Amino acid sequence: MTHAMLKGSNVPVEAAAVRAVVCWSPSPEVSVVDASALLLAADGRVRSDDDFVFYNQPRHPSGTVWSLGKRRLGSSMRDTIQADLARVDTEVERVLLVASAESLPFEGVRDLRLLLLDAAAGENAEPYASFEIRPETGAETALICGELYRRGGEWKFRALGEGYSNGLIGLATDFGITVDESAGPDPAPTPEPAPVPAPAPVPAYGYPQPPTAPPAPYGYPQQPAPDPYGHPQYEPDEGLPLMGPQFLR
Repeated sequence: MTHAMLKGSNVPVEAAAVRAVVCWSPSPEVSVVDASALLLAADGRVRSDDDFVFYNQPRHPSGTVWSLGKRRLGSSMRDTIQADLARVDTEVERVLLVASAESLPFEGVRDLRLLLLDAAAGENAEPYASFEIRPETGAETALICGELYRRGGEWKFRALGEGYSNGLIGLATDFGITVDESAGPDPAPTPEPAPVPAPAPVPAYGYPQPPTAPPAPYGYPQQPAPDPYGHPQYEPDEGLPLMGPQFLR
């Protein structure tokens, strides 16, 4: 027998493993709704980011809660989370069952409901519980559809329908998930500047280096090199020193 749930009502869960199925009728405005789950400890928060099962992390490291993905059944779309309640870590006291619509308000989502099935009975079995979800304002972009929780050593299911207008990120952050919104693509590397060739050595006083005269042929006296700057040539008088008094007058 299917339990038709009202908001705030609860029922015991006798199955060792359940499937929580978020159902909706697709439309041009809203074609995708995502199901996710958060595993909460006694303080009402996740123990780490691993306790968030969603489209980018579809399986909990413990292997006890995972996503089965989306499929169409007739005119309805479904996204399913499975929880092996008999093996969930004893530190986990609640498993939130969440629906989000990629920043689109749920006022445009038709026939939104949550079905809870015994995983051992197969997906075509009669649901254990059914909850027709009606957003309070219609502006919600994420909803806590319901929760599986421990009470006296047993599991129960409660219908909630609590909404968030800041999407799945806002909802997850409220329960301790770390969201790095500043992360982006790595900046492009800055190209290294091309090496600047070293300037040619400049001789003293800024004048270019005069060409070196080739060595004189063997056996001939050394010839004076021509002056590249056009200075007049002085011949020393025979018998007079090169720096004699006549050069000081």
